This record gives sequence, C-alpha cells and structure tokens, in this order.
Amino acid sequence: MSEESGPEQGLPEYAERVLEVAELIPPGRVMTYGDVAEWLEEGGPRQVGRVMALYGGAVPWWRVVRSDGVLLPGHELRAIAHYRAEGTPLREASRAAQGHVPRLDMRRARWDGTAAVHDAAGGGADRPQAPEAHI
Repeated sequence: MSEESGPEQGLPEYAERVLEVAELIPPGRVMTYGDVAEWLEEGGPRQVGRVMALYGGAVPWWRVVRSDGVLLPGHELRAIAHYRAEGTPLREASRAAQGHVPRLDMRRARWDGTAAVHDAAGGGADRPQAPEAHI
C-alpha cells in the first residue's frame, strides 16, 4: 500500500497551494511553473508542472505556462481559445512554424502577482512577494 496521497485521500497540501496560486492569476495574464514555485518558496518548475498535470483541471490551468511561451502540447487549441477570450498577449506564429501555433508573448503576459498579494493578504504582509518577471 502506498504512502502517497491520492485524489481519493484528499489533495496534497502542496498541490492545494499550487492551485490557489493558479486561481489568483488574473484573466489575460500568466505565471510560469517556476514563478509559481518561487511564489510558494517551495518546490520547483517540475513539481508545479506535476501538480498541474494531476490536479489542474479545476483551475485556470492555461494561466500556468512554460517559460518560453510555448503552449501545452496536446492542449493548444483549448488554451488558445482561453487566451483569445481573455485577451492574453500572443505572438503569432510565422508561416514556417509547424502548425502555425502562436506562442504567449511572455514579456507582456507574465504576471508578477503584486496586486493579488495586496488584495489577498490585506496589504501583502502575510504572503511572500511574487517573483518578478525575469525575461
């Protein structure tokens, strides 16, 4: 019998925290997997990616992204629909790009979380500062 927590045993505490951050990201903005880990001061991009893969369907998963702006393989069309509906900045793909799938414009779409820190923590005193956009 495994010691790991599964969905039937409740959400692991780290997963809950990752999903809470994903829910804070405003429409039209994104944070990278690494940004979320830095915000939480725990784990890293792979751990955040694993949480999103296992449990992210109930939150705005399209707002937690790869740092290069490449859309999640296999979910590009669903993600693009969300990005366009929310006005998320995209960089249109060149005609030479396979499938002509756009990328996120990370310089414009990346969110540092400062407004959520202020709003969620009554001035930001109880939450760590969000990572700054490192482009």
